[in-house]
Amino acid sequence: MTQAKEKEKQHATKVGVYICHCGGNISDHVDVEAVRRRLEKVPGVAVARTNMFMCSDPGQELIAEDLKNGVVDRVVVASCAPSLHETTFRNAIRRAGANPYIYEHANIREQVSWVHHGAAATEKAATLVEAAAAKAGLLRPLTPIRVTAARHATVIGGGVAGLSAARDLADRGIPVTLVEKSPCLGGQLARLDRIAPTGERAPELVRALADAVLNHPHITVFTDAQVIATDGYIGNFKLTVRQEVASEAFTGTEACYIPFSGMRPAGPSPSEPREFNLETGAIVVATGFRSYEPRQGEYGFGDFASVITLPTLIRKMAEQDTEGSFLEIDGRRIRSVAMIHCVGSRQIPGIHPEDASGRLNEYCSRTCCTATLNAACRIRETHPGTRVYELYRDIRTYGRGQEELYEQAARDGVVFLRFEPDQAPEVVRADPTDGYPLKIRVTDTLTFSENLEVPADLVVLSTGMEPNDVSDLVEMMKLPVGVDRFLLEVHPKLRPVEMPVGGIFVAGTCQAPFDVGETCNAAGAAAVKAASLLAEGHVELDPFVAEVDAERCKGSGACVEACLNPGALALVEMQIGGQTVRRAQVTPALCLGCGACVAVCPENAIDVCGMTLSQYEAMVDAIVADQVAADALR
Repeated sequence: MTQAKEKEKQHATKVGVYICHCGGNISDHVDVEAVRRRLEKVPGVAVARTNMFMCSDPGQELIAEDLKNGVVDRVVVASCAPSLHETTFRNAIRRAGANPYIYEHANIREQVSWVHHGAAATEKAATLVEAAAAKAGLLRPLTPIRVTAARHATVIGGGVAGLSAARDLADRGIPVTLVEKSPCLGGQLARLDRIAPTGERAPELVRALADAVLNHPHITVFTDAQVIATDGYIGNFKLTVRQEVASEAFTGTEACYIPFSGMRPAGPSPSEPREFNLETGAIVVATGFRSYEPRQGEYGFGDFASVITLPTLIRKMAEQDTEGSFLEIDGRRIRSVAMIHCVGSRQIPGIHPEDASGRLNEYCSRTCCTATLNAACRIRETHPGTRVYELYRDIRTYGRGQEELYEQAARDGVVFLRFEPDQAPEVVRADPTDGYPLKIRVTDTLTFSENLEVPADLVVLSTGMEPNDVSDLVEMMKLPVGVDRFLLEVHPKLRPVEMPVGGIFVAGTCQAPFDVGETCNAAGAAAVKAASLLAEGHVELDPFVAEVDAERCKGSGACVEACLNPGALALVEMQIGGQTVRRAQVTPALCLGCGACVAVCPENAIDVCGMTLSQYEAMVDAIVADQVAADALR
């Protein structure tokens, strides 16, 4: 028997069970009072109580009072998913002066009331709570793992998210290194002219933000650089950075802004590629997005010179920056421009063709409608002779001031034509006698599915967002990626900027399509999270990690081979009984607590703290006993 199991058996526990109605989410399908009465009779359960909302202040106080009065010394909460309120209940237990790891959770909402009804729901709920109580009876107080943290943060990416995160971190006194792959700072924001819906100039925003970063005493910036290797763990990451020779040498004494490229830092680039190491406590990944590149022939792209993307239009309009009756592009007078929405977004299997890797962009890119409407309004207001047609599936302009932009476009005389995705517009060459180079055939659902032909001097494709290719970072840092290929945060509402890998945070459009405001919000959140992590000079981690009984371990190495996180387990020499032997040793900060080592140990010498084999055996025994009792009553 391991030391953990011995300690479990040494303590006679008093388990308190607290069952939540969840405002009817649970009690509408589970007889909560019946579950409570049943748990009162379970050996080892000192008290069983219910509350309308266990996560509320009165619900938490119910638990705290029982702990303070010595009524219970172990806690089971039966409510919604632990991912929502596990931290809430652990904090309540901590405030009561008890160890926060004497708590077990039973999910009777998602696993019961949302999927079962009637007597079956009540029976399953009672069984799950009984199993949780059986495990709780064997829980022992645990001590959080304390890891020294380097007071330094690294930001990967120099777009608006990376710049904002670096500035906010440095303003809190945290030294920051910013690593940007391209020669310039500013990212996709630098490729815009005016920001919708406020009309602010993007170059001015980039200059102000980049200047703040470049002139900050706590920030070091490396452009033409990328992270090529990572090691370590939360608080103690070791990064290897490779900096290339800039393709265009710049040796000015002051930073300069290059239109549609961004802010170029001052100073010479290295004369030859170099590599250097960074020791850092936290990492903010802000690698940004790229605009969708239409495939050859998509709405005539690549086939007709007059079919361009919205980013190209924005750039050409900014370079011209003149007023007149008609818009001019590449010296051509544009009498009619047609703008097609959702190019590279909201793609539907069976309707839209997959790319070369078999993928579709099924998500909405969120910002395209506003950007397209903004461009349409500018054309109509500065070049009133140019007609503008918008061909769309749905207009999505949520956010402050954005719906007003939609209304403004209508007032400015923009013509809207709505099509169904299975009847996409067709861009074809017009007849020479038509007087226009192109025409668009579309079935307009706003006019009761009338087939229309729109003449066009210019066709603009409103392209969506795609995440930049960061497969190298994903592989190195073991970062999760969603089906949409954006980086996947722990929880979109409760932990929106945290990655499952401790100490790594995500900001901006590498995790989802955001506008500039949302990107800065996410960057600020990531900076605050990273700063709070590093503020004390150490971090505390949950102690749910593997524990080796060195007396039972024989050093077979099977656990090391099975370990899913390199470095978490290793065979080391140690003295036992006056002899030098090789035994398995855990690096707690790297351990995932997955239990892969437990499954393969031939000596049964490893357990995961808080999730030991004996605790799970107790849960299984409770479930089996419950089933046997139920069978006997039939």
